[in-house]
Amino acid sequence: MHTWNVGIVGLSRGRGFLSLFAAHPRMRVTALCDVNPAILSDLGAAFALPDAALYTDYEQFLAAPTDIVMIATPIRFHAEQTIRALQAGKHVLCEQTAAYTVDDCARIVQAVRDTGRTYMMAENYCYFHYIRQWRQLVDQGKLGFIYYAEAEYIHEIEDLLVDRATGAFHWRHERPPIWYCAHCLGPLLTLMDDRIVAASGSHAGFHKRPEYADHLGFLDMEVGLFRTKKGALIKIARSQVAPRYPHTVYYSLYGTHGYVENGRDGSDTNGFLWIEGETPESEHGHRQAETIWCPTSDPDAPEEARHGGHGTSEYYMLADFLYALDNGVAPPIDVVRAMDFTVPGIVAHESAMSDGNWREVPLLG
Repeated sequence: MHTWNVGIVGLSRGRGFLSLFAAHPRMRVTALCDVNPAILSDLGAAFALPDAALYTDYEQFLAAPTDIVMIATPIRFHAEQTIRALQAGKHVLCEQTAAYTVDDCARIVQAVRDTGRTYMMAENYCYFHYIRQWRQLVDQGKLGFIYYAEAEYIHEIEDLLVDRATGAFHWRHERPPIWYCAHCLGPLLTLMDDRIVAASGSHAGFHKRPEYADHLGFLDMEVGLFRTKKGALIKIARSQVAPRYPHTVYYSLYGTHGYVENGRDGSDTNGFLWIEGETPESEHGHRQAETIWCPTSDPDAPEEARHGGHGTSEYYMLADFLYALDNGVAPPIDVVRAMDFTVPGIVAHESAMSDGNWREVPLLG
């Protein structure tokens, strides 16, 4: 089987992928790129890479002997770095979010078409073990038609927005919460096999951090409503400052034959499932959902799957990417699907900052 040479740019987030790639029998890390020489030196030494494989210049990095470029830099760089990598003949695995503007999303789609290279968004939440289990339920028709779904990703990361000691802003300060929507929309749209065609949004203002009202990352909460091509409704809520401990990643889906959710307390055991005609009634004859296990990690995954982050999700995500490369097919989260996960958040934020009215969401591809 072919061994793929990989280069990683952006080593703060990319460090976790480096461990995963280095442990994979069919991947060889041959180049690293970061603006911080100290990080480069430390990781180069830790993974026995020569100095010639370490780059602070992205263009020089693209000339390195790699087949794949993993992009894990701040989001504002994703569009240009993705396009340049594709034009350099590389396949691209890019962290979410794909880009910050609809125009940049369209440019990425066009670059994939022009170059013929493979692009996949590294949306790892789609590969949580319980999401993969729910996909089997949906594919078997257990829930029927999913007409409504919700997701919340509430994660207080103020220390990643601003340095309290110096007042210097980190790159996430510019990111409105709902721009970072793929962790919410990715799993839902995957399970629903659907696309979003209209969006509206609203926000709660800057009550928690009014001193940072010029920095959209500090919005208390943003909520988006989305209409899908199949006629379903989706609601998501996002915050980067709300004091929610532990942080929550919550999903629920309501179908014509049942519903499923993973609960809100952060544990692996608090989900609920009800299927019409299958879930037993209580001893008093009342309808009652059954409690289900919702683990992020696959208990049957091989040992090398533990080297990635977010449970075993990144191991299975990488497996899909390699399958696509080996067989010359589109990966599950290809460039079109990546924009399905990205563009609705951009449009919902425009609505939230304006009149809150519904807006058309362009389908890119």
